Amino acid sequence: MQDRHCHTSSITVNCPAEAAFVLMSDGIRQGEWAWGSFDRREVQPGLFVGTSVFTGKETYVRLHADPARLQVDYDVGAAPDAMQFRNMSRVIPGDLLKIGADKCVVSLLTWRLATQTDADWEQLSTIHEAEMFLIRGLLER
Repeated sequence: MQDRHCHTSSITVNCPAEAAFVLMSDGIRQGEWAWGSFDRREVQPGLFVGTSVFTGKETYVRLHADPARLQVDYDVGAAPDAMQFRNMSRVIPGDLLKIGADKCVVSLLTWRLATQTDADWEQLSTIHEAEMFLIRGLLER
C-alpha cells in the first residue's frame, strides 16, 4: 500500500548513530544534502535559510533536535513567519537493529499537505529518497 499521508525513506550507514545524528541536527550541514534548502546560512540563532536547487527560491528551516531519541523535527517555510512542521529525521542505532554498533539507519519522514498536488508529492518523495544517498556519502567519507 502506498501511504498518501506520509513518505519515509531510510538507508543503512556505516557509522555510529551518534555521528549520524550530529549531521542530521546541524542546520548548516543540512544544507549539504537537503536539495530543497541547499547551501545554508544561519540568519538568526537557530534559524537557517537555503536555496532550492529546483526553484531557486529561499527556504527557511528551524531544527528541533532531541539527542536522547536521535530525532530531529524540521519546521520549513518560504518565510520565517510561514514556517510549520514538515519533516522529521530519526537515527536508529545499529545495535538495536542487530547490525552492529558501527552502523545505523537514518530515516527521513515527511507528511503531505492537502495543498500539494500529486506531482508535487511525487517530486518531494523522490527527492528525499535521493537525499539518503547524499547523507550516506557525507557520513561515510
